[in-house]
Amino acid sequence: MTTVGDIMTRDVLGVEPATTLLEAATRMHGRKVGAVVVMDNNRLVGILTERDVLRAVATGGIDGAVADVMTASPDTVEADESAGHAAALMIHGGFRHLPVVEGDEVVGMISIRDLVRVTVDDQAPRGA
Repeated sequence: MTTVGDIMTRDVLGVEPATTLLEAATRMHGRKVGAVVVMDNNRLVGILTERDVLRAVATGGIDGAVADVMTASPDTVEADESAGHAAALMIHGGFRHLPVVEGDEVVGMISIRDLVRVTVDDQAPRGA
């Protein structure tokens, strides 16, 4: 069984709630990630995704803080849970990123892309 810990990204980008949305988006772009965890005193308080940034741009809220547009109290998954469990949470929740925790500590991030990579492991694209 493939676990979340087997396929998650361990080098997670984190920001504070007061970080400007522009700064967070710049950091996301620089690291080529689609989501960041929002931490307050080493405690997970939210997740900021590409979708949140896009919504802020579309509604004129780009000058605000991460706390204004993040998803507060995000669902999480434990590193020792199955990849299938993480996929079910994402599908039913309608999101593409999940913070991975061990107890109260954020230890990674898993994305739909990570899960698809496991699913198509040895498949070659058409014409390759």
